[in-house]
Amino acid sequence: MRNQPAFKAATPYQNDVMALPVIDLDAASDWYSRSFGMVEVERRDQPAPTVILERDGTRIDFSINGGDASQEGAAILVSGIDELKEQLESNGAKIGNWRVDERDGQKFRVFFVIAPDGLCYYFHEPVVIA
Repeated sequence: MRNQPAFKAATPYQNDVMALPVIDLDAASDWYSRSFGMVEVERRDQPAPTVILERDGTRIDFSINGGDASQEGAAILVSGIDELKEQLESNGAKIGNWRVDERDGQKFRVFFVIAPDGLCYYFHEPVVIA
């Protein structure tokens, strides 16, 4: 039996994975909890209203900071990408562009999710050749 799929790390596209722009913290917390299986672990008011969500020790912060969500997102390194894809789909996330990418001689199985807030997520797992 395989382990449960897991988030291993998150890297921002632009500035900071700890300040992804949203306009509604409650809506963000609800959607990411339901769709990505994340758990709200903290809220802050300063320097901007922020909600912090976590899955498998990987944290992503969503903030009302005036940023453009359509230009932001995160690359999320995962394990068990097939199971994770099925899990996210069953939770209502729309999966796009399922493919294999190559970077620096390494192949990755990848897919994208565009969240309702406009943030884009690049889920990826290295291809292991046995």
